[in-house]
Amino acid sequence: MSFLVNDQPVKLTVEPQLLLLDLLRDRLGLKGAKRSCDMQVCGACTVLVDGRPVSSCTYLAFEARNSTVVTIEGLAAEGLSPLMHAFMENAALQCGYCTPGMVLTAKSLLDVNPHPSVEEIIEYMKGNICRCTGYKKIVEAIQDAAQRGAS
Repeated sequence: MSFLVNDQPVKLTVEPQLLLLDLLRDRLGLKGAKRSCDMQVCGACTVLVDGRPVSSCTYLAFEARNSTVVTIEGLAAEGLSPLMHAFMENAALQCGYCTPGMVLTAKSLLDVNPHPSVEEIIEYMKGNICRCTGYKKIVEAIQDAAQRGAS
């Protein structure tokens, strides 16, 4: 299969049952997406496929063929993105386990809706679970990024 990962062309052979998460972490060394629930519930494994957030723990790798995949490493390829800065400046992270999935989901939201309301942010982010920070600071970081025009 062929696809782009963080703007880099990748061509390889994959087994039909290989999950995108395992391909990214084990074959490509991209460790930002985390394994947690294995049930598409927590968002720790979120990556963007053609701009849409997907749970890579349940997404078969071959489904990404001919697509563009962005991981947290790709978002930070040239330093911290403005959205990442907003998360840091608003203390929207603690342990960092869920942060890559939160940031990528927020990026997807801001790409389709540059000025979401609080209610729209909460609705869009509901597939991402954080056990450390609570959600107030995360919502504030996304609002801050939106005000700055960042995605």
